[in-house]
Amino acid sequence: MTIRYIDRLLSPSSVVVVGASARPGSVGATVWRNLRSGPFNGPVYGVNPRHTELDGVPIFATLDRLPAVPDLALICTPASTVSALVGQLGQLGTRAAVIITAGLSAEDKRAALSAARPFTLRLLGPNCLGVLSPHIGLNASFAHTDALAGDVAFVSQSGALVTAVLDWTRSHGVGLSHLISLGDHLDVDFGDLLDHLASDARTRSILLYVESIESPRKFMSAARAAARNKPVIVVKAGRAGHGVKAAASHTGALAGSDKVYDAAIRRAGMLRVDTLQELFIAAETLSRFRGNSCATLSIMTNGGGAGVMAADAAAHQGVVLSEPGAALMAQLDAVLPAHWSRANPIDIIGDAPIERYTQTLSALLADESAGAVLFLHAPTAIVRSEDIARACLPLVRANTDRVMSAWLGEDAVAQARRRFQEAGVADYATPEEAVRAFAMLQTYRRNQATLMEMPSAGPTVTPDLAAVQASLDAAMAQGREWLDEQDVRALLAAYGIATVTSATVAATPQAAVEAAHRLGYPVTLKILSPDITHKSDVGGVRLGLDSDVALTDAVNAMLQAVHAARPQARIDGFTLQTMVRRPHAHELIVGASVDPVFGPVLLFGQGGTAVEVIDDTAMALPPLNRALARELVSRTRVAKLLAGYRDRPPAQLDALCDVLVAVSRMQADLPAMAELDINPLWLDEDGALALDARVRLSLAPVSGASRFAILPYPTQWVRECLWDGRKLLIRPIRPEDEMQHRRFLESLAPEDVRLRIFYSRHDLPRSELARLTQIDYDREMAFVAEAADEQGSPQTLGVARALSDPDGVEAEFAIIVRSDLKGRGLGTLLFERLIEHARHRGTCRLVGFVLHENTRMLSLARAMGLRADPGDGSDPGTVRMVLDMKDCPAAAPAARE
Repeated sequence: MTIRYIDRLLSPSSVVVVGASARPGSVGATVWRNLRSGPFNGPVYGVNPRHTELDGVPIFATLDRLPAVPDLALICTPASTVSALVGQLGQLGTRAAVIITAGLSAEDKRAALSAARPFTLRLLGPNCLGVLSPHIGLNASFAHTDALAGDVAFVSQSGALVTAVLDWTRSHGVGLSHLISLGDHLDVDFGDLLDHLASDARTRSILLYVESIESPRKFMSAARAAARNKPVIVVKAGRAGHGVKAAASHTGALAGSDKVYDAAIRRAGMLRVDTLQELFIAAETLSRFRGNSCATLSIMTNGGGAGVMAADAAAHQGVVLSEPGAALMAQLDAVLPAHWSRANPIDIIGDAPIERYTQTLSALLADESAGAVLFLHAPTAIVRSEDIARACLPLVRANTDRVMSAWLGEDAVAQARRRFQEAGVADYATPEEAVRAFAMLQTYRRNQATLMEMPSAGPTVTPDLAAVQASLDAAMAQGREWLDEQDVRALLAAYGIATVTSATVAATPQAAVEAAHRLGYPVTLKILSPDITHKSDVGGVRLGLDSDVALTDAVNAMLQAVHAARPQARIDGFTLQTMVRRPHAHELIVGASVDPVFGPVLLFGQGGTAVEVIDDTAMALPPLNRALARELVSRTRVAKLLAGYRDRPPAQLDALCDVLVAVSRMQADLPAMAELDINPLWLDEDGALALDARVRLSLAPVSGASRFAILPYPTQWVRECLWDGRKLLIRPIRPEDEMQHRRFLESLAPEDVRLRIFYSRHDLPRSELARLTQIDYDREMAFVAEAADEQGSPQTLGVARALSDPDGVEAEFAIIVRSDLKGRGLGTLLFERLIEHARHRGTCRLVGFVLHENTRMLSLARAMGLRADPGDGSDPGTVRMVLDMKDCPAAAPAARE
């Protein structure tokens, strides 16, 4: 529906319990008791026709008898009553309700949602535990205990997990900003809550327990926006891939739902963990240690065993331990006993006095090449642990972004651990836990880097789309689900993917011999059948045939094997190819398929006939560019082989990335492409070559850019025009525009920056530039006006930007033109394009906040049809200008999914 009124759900000023009860053990009684016994200081009402009072509080028979309109309603009545109550609450003016009731049928749910829609009444649940917001003392749930107030938000699809997390957080002293049980998420879902929590000042990190996603575009858009602001950590249940349907291609068989979820979480810049314990370890790490950017780790320990355990964990997690340089070794030799480890882990020996701790830690922190420092300590009788912590505090306070700690033990180190935690140090119970946390941080940084990538869906090699589509249409008209080999080779070639060009088709054994004479021996022989997709599985492939006799024998043996394995299969003949010899080539697989949740997805991994057995594959969401393609490749084991080893030179990785990018562009261009396998794809120092490929089509569109979970760069909005006697390009902004955008902002007069951006800081940090150029096209648009300078290099002359609310009802605009170009119509051109885009998207209101003194912008806005909103007095220094597009079409379904 909309993200509006989520604040009424999470921070209400008044609450009503519908179904409040005194019956012990009932949901209504438990919710009433939790709400009344907590420190929530707003009005709490109860509705139940069987009671006149509970706990000395008046209870009302019906909703219309309430003395005031409550912000939030908690519904604890039978399923059959819910939809009518929702309608009554909407008419009353309540804008948020938690349906705690379980057992609603599909018809009950539809009725409740229909009753809520006219009033934009937000529904959480049904079948949920409720909501806790400890900062206002709200326990609107039937949980067994309250939550501690803090800055971590937890959203869960499992009510049982909510209670488990409540126990865990209380016992570990972890405070929560909000705890939300989604239940069946009839209305309010992960996307709504991520959008709200992303800007919630009380929330520093967001934890999610996810079982399923039903609105992938909405989820990805909200997750990407939230992950730019604060850490988002996910536990996704179902790693076993339950419910994955069988598919005809290798790609379809390997593309388990869990791998796709993993790809989506990575691409959104979030962090995935496996357990609830890891969920809170990650929250601790990203809250306290997020600023660390070290690639390596130094381990400082007073016990060799603890250091070895940490080093073993580092090897298992892929964490690189720093190698102490000569200068650092000299410093350590000067302060440590002669028999110290002289390596990383740095064992300062169990009899270490306080000075040895501080001197060693100081030396490590003074050397940037030492990386992050893991401070390990096991209690001894030599020096009190608390005294060690107190002495080290000045060092760790100044370096909380480089120090992690693990005080091993309980009572003997409790005060030392507390002192480090109060100083802001990320602390862990064991060496393994600390190393795992460091590995999580590295994964998080990689995911954040992928979040910043926004590639185009347009091809670098421009295919003849009309010819490609005609070939696919012809195949579907003939009732063919799979393209034949000639069509597949033509399709790959159209997108710049090299194939074996010397190939021919033979209908009979004799024709096969004649074809081999034309091609030249040795040749490869393959069965040609519309009913057989995996030829090797039925003996349908023979390699290295070097004579007529060998070819004839192979043809006869192949026919026998195929008839035995697939007696009903139609045999159209044989495909012959010149035998290609590339001794250093790696066999890889590149594929595309359509996930039932996230839509088009890509697969890469080690290929060959044993691809499912090897299962060395990774998934990614399109669109891709080279950077994202490299990240996808890096998540496989075969990536290490591609770097070269022994006598095998490094493979041409850019060629592989170009194939992956080309396939992602096929997915954008070809809605009928349901599955694609390129297996094997050979890759070596000379490039990539597709030896075999198959493509499955679907009559109903299943792919295409509109079905991507992440909208690609919208090339359809790139336009050329003439302005002021110059060629002008008006196009959506790109991530690659960062430096060009910086130069544009630097060219602006300070007064123009202040008038349009409301601040005078001239030099934006890179993080802010990234936010301005790496936008989510599903909810934001920024058009740049670009022309060539005197040297022919592109330069930005102006920018028009609109940021939509997550459901596309209203978008806020801003326009800025280079200071020396004002008054020449450029702002009008940009404004026209922004309005055109807003209408196309289905935005109903375009609004802008303009300073009273910015008369030029106010005049332009009025000329474009905007009017001042007299009812908005939020800021006396600004005017809220509004364009009400009453005739705008409804938002496109793809944009709202």
